[in-house]
Amino acid sequence: MKSALVLLILNFMMPHVHSQQSVGELLEKYNSGEVPYISVEELRMYQLDSNVLILDAREPEEYEVSHIKHATFIGYNEFDISYLAEYPKEIKIVVYCSLGVRSEEIGNKLQKAGFKNVWNLYGGIFSWKNKGYKVVNPEGEETEKVHAYSRHWSKWLNNAEKVY
Repeated sequence: MKSALVLLILNFMMPHVHSQQSVGELLEKYNSGEVPYISVEELRMYQLDSNVLILDAREPEEYEVSHIKHATFIGYNEFDISYLAEYPKEIKIVVYCSLGVRSEEIGNKLQKAGFKNVWNLYGGIFSWKNKGYKVVNPEGEETEKVHAYSRHWSKWLNNAEKVY
């Protein structure tokens, strides 16, 4: 009887434990909000603006699968602020990663280095692709492939061919 009651309680609680968070809940959990967000729709309007620097804050293997067109690889683990020494501190910078967690950390580093107009792409490349916007491979050709970071995080990527 005791074990049946425990199973009943566990069965009732399991959906809450394993329920899928929204991207908003995920970002609220992991981010401080110190770097303001920019939506994928807003970035789409700026994508061809040469006065906007789009930085990919993922790892090289993720960038090489695909990235947002006109994005510059800046990395995460090997991020080096000196790569941006030639840019004026007033330039608009949009940083993205898979969902927006790593990019906030890089955005914080950019702000501490004196960059004044830094934005974090809300939902990252996953939201970009989920909205139907295009990504390119290293040769600049459109692709449906997006590095999904991990199987755990990939549940937020719904409109792409997932690569691990």
